[in-house]
Amino acid sequence: IRPTVSRLVETCKKLINTLFLRTAIGEIDFFKIQDEDETANLIWSDSAVQHEKIAELRNYQRINHFPGMGEICRKDCLARNMSKIIKCQPQEYSFIPKTWIFPAEYTQFQNYVKELRRKRKQKTFIVKPANGAMGHGISLIRNCEKLPVQEHYIVQEYLDKPFLMEGYKFDLRIYILVTSCDPLRIFLYNDGLVRMGTEKYHAPSEANLSQLYMHLTNYSVNKHNENFERDETTDKGSKRSISWFTEFLRTNDYDVAKFWGDVSELVVKTLIVAEPHVLHAYRMCRPGQPPGSDSVCFEVLGFDIILDRKLKPWLLEINRAPSFGTDQKIDYDVKKGVLLNALKLLNIRLSDKKRDLAQQKAEAQRRLYGHGSMKKLSAASSDWEKQRHKLEQRREELKERLAQVRKQISREEHEKQHLGNYRRIYPPDDKLLLEKYESLLSAAFQTFLAGNNIVHSITITVHQNVFIHCTA
Repeated sequence: IRPTVSRLVETCKKLINTLFLRTAIGEIDFFKIQDEDETANLIWSDSAVQHEKIAELRNYQRINHFPGMGEICRKDCLARNMSKIIKCQPQEYSFIPKTWIFPAEYTQFQNYVKELRRKRKQKTFIVKPANGAMGHGISLIRNCEKLPVQEHYIVQEYLDKPFLMEGYKFDLRIYILVTSCDPLRIFLYNDGLVRMGTEKYHAPSEANLSQLYMHLTNYSVNKHNENFERDETTDKGSKRSISWFTEFLRTNDYDVAKFWGDVSELVVKTLIVAEPHVLHAYRMCRPGQPPGSDSVCFEVLGFDIILDRKLKPWLLEINRAPSFGTDQKIDYDVKKGVLLNALKLLNIRLSDKKRDLAQQKAEAQRRLYGHGSMKKLSAASSDWEKQRHKLEQRREELKERLAQVRKQISREEHEKQHLGNYRRIYPPDDKLLLEKYESLLSAAFQTFLAGNNIVHSITITVHQNVFIHCTA
């Protein structure tokens, strides 16, 4: 039955067949369409989107991926970009384990291992496919001579002293919404998933390196273990809610505010590393779009974070297509909120399409008929006409700027009223924290411009009237 509403959604075939997504979009008066419709308000894909697709979108349309986000979502790209920023901001980026990209950094890795031997230290390393997912192809090693040189993967120091829950290792799936890259706007969902190993944790040794149910926390791995506990509540079993974990920390006198502050900073700092790549790619796809315009792209990201025994968060990886599968009730409860609240924050309206068509028509008329007296201005024009032309030009610039400010105020009012279970973590309300992030943004852009041999300046819109000018 086709709902009698006027919004459209196009999704990839794999995702649209899930009852979960159909239920979610139905609750906010969207309806799915069977065939591809180039005029759809919302386009959802569970894979990366071609730049050409983004370039072709009308201003009223929204698609659930940014170009360039793969720079932090592929394991090898994340390692490469983090390595660059760590060189200039080592204190701010101490939340990712030492990482080497093979085969390019094989020699550096072996030199590191030799230095460990000289100091009579031994460490465990985790080996991951460069673009793998769901725990496929992951192994732990201590004998580093066994590593093949030519294969493409990454090697990381294994965090062998994790924070344990009832004796089990676990990680956190944190859901993040990015609604714009120009300027950058980031929201953190206040709930998520605690994913636990299914064998009691012991420090890695030659005897237990192959016991992946102990060392890996991936749901896709542990669900196959007979010890995996499925529970319909949020506080028991092998998969629990982050809201439950937050209450656990509070009950046991941990500093909950510091914990969430550390997690928020990790997320923002990581997305700051991605921002130069994303902004550059987005502006290439959408040339001429003024900063502050409604973004045609948004993204729901899954940050996988592990805690050490001191409760310090460490970044494991980022998933740009987090699963919306609902194998258990806890999945449905958490993920439904993630998606519903995100779509409400985007503020997709039927009137956007009508307004876009009207603006398109008005722009065509302006190009056809010119701008009145401004069209007649020539080298022979009088000084009075030239002065009038400048005043009219200035007036148009002020009108455009005023419209941008009004749109920004309207956007922020909508966000405040429709945050749901999200909270904005960038730009932050804390002025000192914003200044720190501005400094990191500047460093990230300098690194990006230098690394890509781009010799020009770029203006970054940070927040309303705050701008950063970077030159390389």
